[in-house]
Amino acid sequence: MDEPSLRWLAGQGVSFIALALCVIAFASKRDDRLFVLLLFANVAFAAQFALFQSWVAAGISALIVLRIALARRFPGNLAVMLMMLIAILAIAALTWSGPRDMPALAAGLLGTYGMFMLRGIPMRVILAAAALCWIASNLLAGSIGGLLAESLIFVTNAITIRRLRRDVLLCGSY
Repeated sequence: MDEPSLRWLAGQGVSFIALALCVIAFASKRDDRLFVLLLFANVAFAAQFALFQSWVAAGISALIVLRIALARRFPGNLAVMLMMLIAILAIAALTWSGPRDMPALAAGLLGTYGMFMLRGIPMRVILAAAALCWIASNLLAGSIGGLLAESLIFVTNAITIRRLRRDVLLCGSY
């Protein structure tokens, strides 16, 4: 087997690891568990995108690991969020290859705002929008596993939003 085929298979394999982590994360009603599992999933997504040589997506996915840790430590901190947004834009500027990089950039920006400034249902709605952008990014990179992962993340996230809304109606909180 030649190198691109091995790289493609490795990328698909890593994306399925990310898939499992993300589904478990978004099925959780607890934000802390969501964040921890997303740390590990984004390491896998960064590796997957690197294997597919989609450098903006790889760089932003790697930066998301730091973003999740900072968002947990500094929720609502506008200055830290702005630093992360600048870092995302810098990575995109340094690795930009064309319009196919736009969905990954949009996903990184949306997710950063959602994780720093929102919690509960509003955060998950923004993360669902970011998942749609990651779906497009995976499609453009040629990642079957990543496309499946982000599609399942979107659906799982939508179901969890519905569960949280039900909890609000029944109990007054989530």
